[in-house]
Amino acid sequence: MRLSHTEAGHTEAGHRGAAQLLGRAQRRLQRAHLHYGHGSDNARDDAAALVWHALGLPLEPSTAQLARPATAQQLRTLELLLRRRIRERVPVVYLTQRCWFAGLEMFVDERVLIPRSPLAELIEQRFAPWIEARRVRRIVDVGTGCGCIAIACAKALPRARVDALDISAAALEVAAINIRRHRLKTRVRALQSDHFSALGAEAYDIIVSNPPYVGRWEMARLPPEYRHEPQVALAAGADGLDSVRVLLREGAKRLKPQGILVVEVGNTEGALRRSFRQLPFTWLDFERGGGGVFLLTREQLRAARV
Repeated sequence: MRLSHTEAGHTEAGHRGAAQLLGRAQRRLQRAHLHYGHGSDNARDDAAALVWHALGLPLEPSTAQLARPATAQQLRTLELLLRRRIRERVPVVYLTQRCWFAGLEMFVDERVLIPRSPLAELIEQRFAPWIEARRVRRIVDVGTGCGCIAIACAKALPRARVDALDISAAALEVAAINIRRHRLKTRVRALQSDHFSALGAEAYDIIVSNPPYVGRWEMARLPPEYRHEPQVALAAGADGLDSVRVLLREGAKRLKPQGILVVEVGNTEGALRRSFRQLPFTWLDFERGGGGVFLLTREQLRAARV
């Protein structure tokens, strides 16, 4: 299909505004039977992201902006984006290099995992009712990737200083871009660290993490879109719990009294429950969907002696 013409073969004039291009792009993506799960769950949202990006539209364009015909260069850009999405199975976020987390725009590329965590909702609520926001002074985000969780925490809890940890130097380069863009260099510190290894004796009110949690069996069966993401941010041993075990083992000594550990484990929730039956996990619910996120207090971790 040529984006510069209608399906009926009319000339392009008047038929290449955003609305028309969106419909055609959506149909192409639907016919390609792609996988969705990197910031959107349907072809229309993916198509909109690509059309808006190619045409340089704001998030909420005016009627006039939507009706304005695309230029030849914009049409070529859109065609290239659609081809990469369909033929190479590149997730849309990597094609546009931007996404939103907790209402905040983030720069993202293939050095980091694409943000898609339900933790955004909890952060927007300032971790209520699990901790008093006014007393939170130190937060650590373990496995920060693009820095979205650390940055969102700093925005939601302006009295807190945040350490953003990641084992990947490449990921920390992306996090640094986002920290700078959100003007948080004085409050968010990016550190290369294998879990807590680079820290001294620091203790935190909140440890939050979206760590690798994909097991070996699941890794081998992921859709092609996931092959574009850094494998170090996904794979976590045979059962997907390698990273989570470290967080549980070291979490208590890294938390202040009444501090909390909040971790996303996704599809490995069942394996985690079976492996740590002694732990009184609180599993969080989210109004906007998503799950597989647990919360434990410092006192619960100490009592269980993981």
